[in-house]
Amino acid sequence: MDTTLFKESLKHDTPPIGLTTPLEALWYDGKGDWDRAHDLINDLEDKQSAHVHAYLHRKEGDLWNADYWYRRAGRQRPDVTLEEEWEELVHILL
Repeated sequence: MDTTLFKESLKHDTPPIGLTTPLEALWYDGKGDWDRAHDLINDLEDKQSAHVHAYLHRKEGDLWNADYWYRRAGRQRPDVTLEEEWEELVHILL
């Protein structure tokens, strides 16, 4: 799967089978379900999950919390739009 196919899958009611939890969280976020995305990622400790968690809090507008999760992911808050960050995350995680 590539980013284009991932984005096309947002037309469906359920995520594609076999997605990792961070990708599934991004899928739900792409569908506009921030709460479901956050619920999926909230208790995970790995760096990929922390990066998605950071993005979600940045999107929420909670920059203090976002910066905490960016540090946990070993990253800094990017200077790109939320849409650009979402696409970059999808690309990285695929």
